[in-house]
Amino acid sequence: MQEQIIVIIAPDGSTKVETKGFQGSSCKDASAFIEKALGVKESETLKPEYHQGAGVSRKLENRS
Repeated sequence: MQEQIIVIIAPDGSTKVETKGFQGSSCKDASAFIEKALGVKESETLKPEYHQGAGVSRKLENRS
């Protein structure tokens, strides 16, 4: 899947930033500039892909 950053702006002016195609914390790195421009973050929901990528990285780091 191609990596995408989707910004949804609701009629009331609220915004939602969603990432697709990323694994681990790379989604946060990719969307950080948009989140910073939008202002204060009210909530965050992490998808299963975030935890899958992070788990693999930790296992590799512990073996070194």
